[in-house]
Amino acid sequence: MYCVQEIAPDIFWVGGSDRRLELFENMFPLPNGVAYNSYLIMDEKTALVDTVDRSISQLYLENIAHVLGDRELDYLIVNHMEPDHCANIEEIARRYPNVRLVGNKTTFQFMEQFYELDMTSNYLEVKDGDELSLGRTTFRFYTAPMVHWPEVMVTYEISRGILFSADAFGSFGAFSGNLFVDELDDIDINEARRYYTNIVGRYGSQVQALFKKLAGLEINMICSLHGHIWRSEKIPFILDLYNKWSRYEPEKKGVVLVYASMYGNTENVIQALANKLAQRGIRDMHMYDVSKTHASYIISDLWKYSHMVLASPTYNMHLYFVMDALLKDISVLGLKNRKVSIIGNHTWASAAMKSMKEQLEAMNNMKLVGEPMDVRSAIKSDRETDLDKLADAIYISVMESK
Repeated sequence: MYCVQEIAPDIFWVGGSDRRLELFENMFPLPNGVAYNSYLIMDEKTALVDTVDRSISQLYLENIAHVLGDRELDYLIVNHMEPDHCANIEEIARRYPNVRLVGNKTTFQFMEQFYELDMTSNYLEVKDGDELSLGRTTFRFYTAPMVHWPEVMVTYEISRGILFSADAFGSFGAFSGNLFVDELDDIDINEARRYYTNIVGRYGSQVQALFKKLAGLEINMICSLHGHIWRSEKIPFILDLYNKWSRYEPEKKGVVLVYASMYGNTENVIQALANKLAQRGIRDMHMYDVSKTHASYIISDLWKYSHMVLASPTYNMHLYFVMDALLKDISVLGLKNRKVSIIGNHTWASAAMKSMKEQLEAMNNMKLVGEPMDVRSAIKSDRETDLDKLADAIYISVMESK
């Protein structure tokens, strides 16, 4: 049976949720599933904004048929060509052969890479600032390259101030009936942050470029392709967070302690340090075993907080592999403007501390706090003075942070 909601007069949500998918992009855990959003506008002309993943195609096509009734589909606006949103374009073109496919030059390049069906006669190419009227509804298109693919654009409905934002402002998590953020008792901003930092995070400067294009527009509703719809008083909240995230500014002061430990010795060091920080008055700390916690959760917290501590043993004359992978992930995503402390561990040959230091120094504005420590096998009481100095340095740095 169809499952739709009218989110504004004559604008219908026709998407759906997938709770069976375990890994987004076959990489990021989805404990609460994921939502795929698509929107159908019923005016003098009809328009569908993006499609959905093939996993919910049957429901999706039923939703569209129910809302359209005996009307034709005049336009399909393609803001983003990633397969979890473009998977039904070919089927839509078969069912509605006269539909105009609205996109930019790169949109159609990607369309021809994905599909066999020749849809060139359906193309309606738009450029930055172009408009399309359906009657009472007028769309204006803004290109948003690399937020987070090169073909991305966003669609702004002028009369009601609705921004159809592609993947921007999205979140992990399936729906439980309520589509709007303001209908929820609690906003799971952690899943929105985890989505942003791991999917869009590398492209902060491009997000800032989009902010400049949208400056001055009245935005009353933000309809992303994943997650809940933002409206009214909740919009400044998410815009402020996106501004911070895309500038790589921490949301708050605090320390994220991330360790790798084979037999518990490195874990013991990081636990002792956290204990000393707590006694000095640091209240907001989060600790992760990088071998146990998926990197996407750690990266989300590294984006959130001002300080991090990384501790790892040497392994096969190199940095322990999962810590090395986390650092490479952080580097690729472009995280910067953080304060970092380092603890290495080794038994017969030291490599971890040096590798972490070199990788962090190659990143942008990652400032080392305190003297990096290198432990031999297990920490002993004769190194407590060094641990106290490191705890003091971290405490002072956190207190001095804005």
